[in-house]
Amino acid sequence: MSLKPWREIARPHKDVLEGTFKQSEFAADISQVASGTATEEYQDAEKFFSRTFITEGMRLLLMSVAQRLAGQGGDPVIQLQTAFGGGKTHTMLAVLHLASRQVSTDKLEGIPPLLDEAGIHDLPSAKVAVIDGIKLSPSQPQQHGSGKEKVAANTLWGELAWQLLGDEGYAMVAQSDADGTSPGKEVVRQLVEKAAPCVILIDELVAFIRQLEVGKQFKAGTFDSNISFIQALTEAMKAVPNAILLASLPESELEVGGTMGQRALESLEKYFARVESVWKPVASTEAFEIVRRRLFESAGERAEVEGISRQFSDFYRTNSDKFPLETQSNVYFERLCQSYPIHPEVFDRLYEDWSTLDKFQRTRGVLQYMAIVIHRLWNSDNKDALIMPGSIALDDSNVRNKSIHYLPQGWEPVLEKEVDGPRSEPANIDGHDTRFGSVQAARRAMRTIFLGSAPSNAEQGVKGLNQEHILLGCAQPGQTLGVFEDVLKRLRDRLHYLYSEQDRYYLDTRPNLRREMESRKHNINEFQELHPLLKERVGNVFGRNHSFGGVHVFTPSVDVPDDYGSGPRLVVLPPNAAYSRGDARQAYEAAEGILRNRGDQPRQKQNRLIFFAPEYDVVSRLKDAGRTYLAWKSIVSDVADGKLDLTVSLSKQAKRNMDTAEQSLHQIVRETYKWIICPVEDFVRGKPKLTWEAVSVSPTAQNLVTEIENTLREEEWLIYEWSPIHLRNTLQQWYLKDDVTEVGALKVWQDSCHYLYLPRLVNDQVFQNAITSGLDSEDYFGFASGKDDDRYLGFVFGRGSMSILDDSSLLIEREAAAAYRERTKPAPPPAPVGGGTSPSPGGVNDPGPEIGPTPGGGGGTIPTPAKNKKQFYGSIELDPVKAKMDFANIVDEVLEQFTSKLGVEVSISVEIQAKSNEGFDEAVIRTISENCNVLKFSHSEFEE
Repeated sequence: MSLKPWREIARPHKDVLEGTFKQSEFAADISQVASGTATEEYQDAEKFFSRTFITEGMRLLLMSVAQRLAGQGGDPVIQLQTAFGGGKTHTMLAVLHLASRQVSTDKLEGIPPLLDEAGIHDLPSAKVAVIDGIKLSPSQPQQHGSGKEKVAANTLWGELAWQLLGDEGYAMVAQSDADGTSPGKEVVRQLVEKAAPCVILIDELVAFIRQLEVGKQFKAGTFDSNISFIQALTEAMKAVPNAILLASLPESELEVGGTMGQRALESLEKYFARVESVWKPVASTEAFEIVRRRLFESAGERAEVEGISRQFSDFYRTNSDKFPLETQSNVYFERLCQSYPIHPEVFDRLYEDWSTLDKFQRTRGVLQYMAIVIHRLWNSDNKDALIMPGSIALDDSNVRNKSIHYLPQGWEPVLEKEVDGPRSEPANIDGHDTRFGSVQAARRAMRTIFLGSAPSNAEQGVKGLNQEHILLGCAQPGQTLGVFEDVLKRLRDRLHYLYSEQDRYYLDTRPNLRREMESRKHNINEFQELHPLLKERVGNVFGRNHSFGGVHVFTPSVDVPDDYGSGPRLVVLPPNAAYSRGDARQAYEAAEGILRNRGDQPRQKQNRLIFFAPEYDVVSRLKDAGRTYLAWKSIVSDVADGKLDLTVSLSKQAKRNMDTAEQSLHQIVRETYKWIICPVEDFVRGKPKLTWEAVSVSPTAQNLVTEIENTLREEEWLIYEWSPIHLRNTLQQWYLKDDVTEVGALKVWQDSCHYLYLPRLVNDQVFQNAITSGLDSEDYFGFASGKDDDRYLGFVFGRGSMSILDDSSLLIEREAAAAYRERTKPAPPPAPVGGGTSPSPGGVNDPGPEIGPTPGGGGGTIPTPAKNKKQFYGSIELDPVKAKMDFANIVDEVLEQFTSKLGVEVSISVEIQAKSNEGFDEAVIRTISENCNVLKFSHSEFEE
């Protein structure tokens, strides 16, 4: 069966459709009915019962009235004490129409089976007296009759007597009415007995008696005389078997009034309690039919109603984990049928929640409210299958005004901004997301929340609705529940008056924590608060383990060191220097300012800088996330310091929101900072021209620094290993040309740090490794520790190793190094005297011991062999200025002569002595002491 709209099945009454009803018509006025001046629906007994649902309480009461009038028992006095708008006046009207018998009982819908059950076949016609406490005045008599027969009834008993028996009745109490004193119980009994069968209906009695100030005499008598009359009346009713009294007493404090009202109620309850039977005319579960009969001419064919109700019931059972437990039983299916076309959740919220409001009159209030709602939905061609909480069009001015009529001040702007209306946030959400807009998810959810939370007050332990009841109030069969669940999260994050505590949602006229957060967020100073936070959080993502000489986050150019360092420096640009593929000027200009200058001075080591820039399109989100975190953090801090008073639940919520904002900030930092910007120079017409290259890194990489380093390696913007062939090519391209055969090694390294057109090496160790690797062969270059005139000191070319890299170190062009080696190659030793060598000592060719010349040139003698020298010791003083070069020469010319021999043990000790007449300052002492510890000096100290 298709899910038909309610408007195609049910039909409202004409006055509801046309909007011609008046709110006052919903308020039954028993005096108007008694005088014959009420509207037709109340005045005509047949029409009245056609629109009246006889509740269980009313059924029992009418049976008791019928039995009493027929003299078959029943209660003599019935007190109707219900909450404001509980239906007591409507019940009295039913008794009036039944007792007066202006229409035969067979034409009164619902009455014949009631009389059959009571066993009454002939209900007598009874006299009916109506005492309306609001209509009567203690100081102004009620005028009856005309001419000489005109009667002025001053008191309740005078009015009652005249209504029951006219002039005859009034004569029985005339003196008491004139004096304002209560007639005796016997007089009252005789009056009632003569009028029987009779019904006395007293409505709003407290409203009349509370006007009688204690100690003062009114025309209507005194407070005490009126209380005495009520006592006499109740006793008299008990004595007359076919007479009955129905009196209404208020239950709510609003109806009772002030001190006098409370005193009157207590006194009346005391005397009514002797003979009364208290009836509760309307039960909440019966209100469905009362409202439906009054508002709808026809609720639809039973089969169609059951079909729609079954689809809703099946929908709730299929998604049992998403809806309240009570929807899973067959009882709820029956409730759907009984309340159709209005969803039971509407009644539950109005009767359970809104009825707690002082001004909301239960059934009367529900009738007034729903009449306006139905009129608006009918005219707007509403297509909902049921009239649900999510259907209530709070954007309509009439519906909205009626909604806030019962509520305290302050709800109108909440409705306009955060519930319904063309400029509301839910309308904006629905309008910008078709997934939500197709079912009006945001507006329906907020209407439901409003209906379930508007009557909440500070004393309530549990406020608002849980998600199950929100879904119950807005989702229809065939719709995806996840859409409504998602929109609740969106609403919770964006609305200022929506609270979410322990999975319950409710609205309040006080801004929620999010509004407080938004206010603080707006006042955050970007330079003093936001900038330092972003600097800290961006810096945290880099950690400490990396190959850079430093990571400089949002650092001014003057504070970025201009040195060779242990690695290149990564300069992280601030948010206002963001990079965009479409427009990178902001990033390039900011980077160039740091690249070219260090403060007011030109920067020398430009090739030691690499830049890292934010994504332009994400910067605004980054700033917003930073502000959000700072705002939540300040709230949490104020709660801890006692500056902000929040409930425990809201305090925990603020802490959770702060933690969530911090996680979000960390994530957005990674999403924002993704662009590596590298400066390069190419020669154009003999002049270097600066260009920029940019590449992004993945924001999802586990380690950002590692990802940056890998990208720099892949793009060859940073060289971690340098082949000697590349070093040789660099030397030939820029240095060893035009007959230049050597260049300072340290100069080449320093130039690579200065000039952007040279390779960018991670550190000097990469450069030295390239030299060392190149010196293993004769294919690349030669090396010397220094030069003395035409002589290379510490010359190495092929199968050698580099000594210390300093100002004197030289790289020599390969052919020049080979020619130098040939030129300085030592001559071969001269051939031994006698030629040849003996293969073995004492052999034929063994010349024997050399015979040196003898003193005086005479004949020779065999000299005594010298002893083997087994130890060497040498000492030299070095010029402190040239110590580095002199020490290199010592290593080449002396130490290597020992270390190249097997079995030779060499030990070196260095002794340094420094004196200062003025003494060394603390900085020098600290630096030298730390360096000596690092270099593992066996002994070092300063003396006075």
